[in-house]
Amino acid sequence: MTKALTGIRVLDLSRVLAGPWCTQMLGDLGAEIIKIEQPGKGDDTRSWGPPWHGAGEDRLSAYYLSANRNKKSVAIDISKPEGQALIRELATKCDVLVENFKVGGLDKYGLDYLSLKALNPRLVYCSITGFGHSGPRAHQPGYDLMVQGLSGLMSITGQPDGEPQKVGVALVDVMTGLHACIAVLAALNQRHETGRGQFIDMALLDVAVSTLANIGLNQRVTGEAPKRMGNAHPSVVPYQVFETADGHMIVAVGNDGQFAHFVKVLGLAALAVDPLYATNAGRVENRATLIPQLAAAMKTQTTAHWDAALSAANVPAGPINDIGQALADPQSVARGLATMAGNRPAIASPLRLSDSMPDAGSEPPLLGQNTAEVLQDVLGHSAADIAALKQRSVV
Repeated sequence: MTKALTGIRVLDLSRVLAGPWCTQMLGDLGAEIIKIEQPGKGDDTRSWGPPWHGAGEDRLSAYYLSANRNKKSVAIDISKPEGQALIRELATKCDVLVENFKVGGLDKYGLDYLSLKALNPRLVYCSITGFGHSGPRAHQPGYDLMVQGLSGLMSITGQPDGEPQKVGVALVDVMTGLHACIAVLAALNQRHETGRGQFIDMALLDVAVSTLANIGLNQRVTGEAPKRMGNAHPSVVPYQVFETADGHMIVAVGNDGQFAHFVKVLGLAALAVDPLYATNAGRVENRATLIPQLAAAMKTQTTAHWDAALSAANVPAGPINDIGQALADPQSVARGLATMAGNRPAIASPLRLSDSMPDAGSEPPLLGQNTAEVLQDVLGHSAADIAALKQRSVV
């Protein structure tokens, strides 16, 4: 089956998470991904374990597995002129280049956008940095955790009386990878009209601030900094975690009709017609008196009881799973979320295209696994040329 991006070739000079997440998505959609790695070391995340999968030379970290399927690994030393020449050759054969070096980091190698644009005007060049290519922080390194702090995300995450908390996964990196993928696809589409590629300036801070969504606009509208609310919602009530007789669960009431169904199941139907609580605006204003009544009722039955009862009443609610439970949930099983990339465990792409379904495809490559293949098939180098490059430690 032909995939959506079959025929697109991507030169991946990125490492760790944001860039590799972008290129993995492009690879899942059918693009050919040529991942350039430093000989002898490779992507930093190759050493970010345990946990590991495999043993000996076959061992790969779970972190590396998470973002590098459907790629070919080519080990090239770009600090050497011959290595730089190979990258320039590859750039002329590619549609897209993704990199996450510091601002100006590739200039000294002649691998910056303007240098490669001169060789391949159709190249879409995506640069992922912490703070973008302009502004006072442009030349500073940026990492997910520090950007979670700078963007305000940590200020709204955690308990009201606790310290600011980071999100449990490197979400800014992941969201930046998603946005980079969107930008690349947009630039490829525009290239159909203009015949030209373009430069994409993708910054972690820009992504983190822009994805504050309604909470960001709360600040813009009121001029007041939103506060941490734990597992409650600033604008919708009840929309939070409740304690049950044997644990905790989520109740996410989104409208007044759902609230009426919810309190009826709890045996508190009168609350739905109480002027204090009948509307969401009233429930937000009177949160302090409403929530204790709901919380007391929720403690009287088990999570399983409420899950079944609220589901039957079409009230959005459910248990708080650990990740193993989430992957074993019948819905996750039905959607095939726990899958395999070759012989390696993977989590499936959420993209579901009826005519060109992405799949986990090939397993993440060992370091330099495809060097000879790419140099020969894409660039036309002979076996003797490749052997000489290896002897000089260029590849």
